[in-house]
Amino acid sequence: MSTTETTVVRRTALSGGFNRLWVAAITSNLADGIGRTAVPLIATTLTRDPALIAGLTAVTFLPWLLFGIPSGMLLDRVDRRVAMAAANSLRFAVAALLAVFITTGSLTIWLLYACVLLFGLGETIFDNATTTVVPSLVTRDQLDRANGRMQSAEIVVQNFIATPIAGFLFAAAIVLPIWLTGAGFLIAGMLALTIPAAAARGYRAGEAADAATPRPRFRSVVTFLWQHRFLRAMIVLTSLTASALAFAQGSVVLLLIQTFSVPTALIGVVTAGIGVGALIGALVASRLVERFGRGRIMFWAMFVSGIGILGVGVTGNVVVAISAYAVGALGVAVWNVPWGALRQAIVPSDMLGRAMGIVRTIGWGLTPIATVLGGFVARIDLRLPFVIGGVIVLLLTIAAIRLIHSAGSQTPGAEITSEGTGS
Repeated sequence: MSTTETTVVRRTALSGGFNRLWVAAITSNLADGIGRTAVPLIATTLTRDPALIAGLTAVTFLPWLLFGIPSGMLLDRVDRRVAMAAANSLRFAVAALLAVFITTGSLTIWLLYACVLLFGLGETIFDNATTTVVPSLVTRDQLDRANGRMQSAEIVVQNFIATPIAGFLFAAAIVLPIWLTGAGFLIAGMLALTIPAAAARGYRAGEAADAATPRPRFRSVVTFLWQHRFLRAMIVLTSLTASALAFAQGSVVLLLIQTFSVPTALIGVVTAGIGVGALIGALVASRLVERFGRGRIMFWAMFVSGIGILGVGVTGNVVVAISAYAVGALGVAVWNVPWGALRQAIVPSDMLGRAMGIVRTIGWGLTPIATVLGGFVARIDLRLPFVIGGVIVLLLTIAAIRLIHSAGSQTPGAEITSEGTGS
């Protein structure tokens, strides 16, 4: 009689410190989701020009172009918990101001633009800090799982909780979702202060923080990113892909309302339907990477996202369009998990804040321009930007097939170094 031994791979639990960060991020994402649904709806009460609506979406990305690098420099120098609290306190103040404008009937599309820009300034700090804090609270082999958990929570909260709430509240009274947004930001900022001190300066879990050792200069951070061929090429690829997706989606609210005749109160419900795909992608991404390999999964994730976005533009059926959109969202979510883990693993701890600021500045640098261009194209046909954006993503996927597959050789579980990191 023979026996068969079964090897059971046990995943170690994520730390309590990470769980606190997770709760703070969930609360902030709830506020983000309500605000991001409510603001375009508010804009439709001020204008029906697709270019102006798309311009509002562009402004949400503009702060990453203007403040992405400064926020990264700040986070490498201060207590990141305090920075998160201060950033969300700013966003609470802006929400309160916007609520006053709405209540007094003095809101204009340009004041709304200004408020969105200030919201984005706080976002560059809070979101950048959230990303850079994760490696301080989990081990390298937990990065994929931690990023998957963060992203799945973001998707659930923003798509299945926040957006339906925002739609119904907006239908009841325009100002209600804005007050709830502000309250969420304030609570999330306070929760950030409860994160363990290990997150203050962002050293990786298990690393010793040596205060006597100066952090690398900004020039060294730039040199590191430039000399790392994989990162350099991937930053360009993700920048172009993000721009294509932004080009497609800038006027999506008008597409749903005017082309597909979705009632305003149900916009959040439709968004939740799209979010089903993103949630599935975030939940299964780390498992898919473990089973099939990082490069292969990232390639198919990008390909699927292009197919989904293209599908929205070529159909006149609302159910098919929402289903295709959900497929595209699944691809984006699967891509984001391993790409986020790779950045956190490859970049040294003492330059992670500034590096992430640079990566996001470059990655989203073209997004505002692409969004506005998509808005002007939408004046011809609201579905046309989705056709163009989807085709571009597919072409980029094919052109970068070797680069994407090489992600499999970039192992987060191992120490990766590069020249150019000296001070």
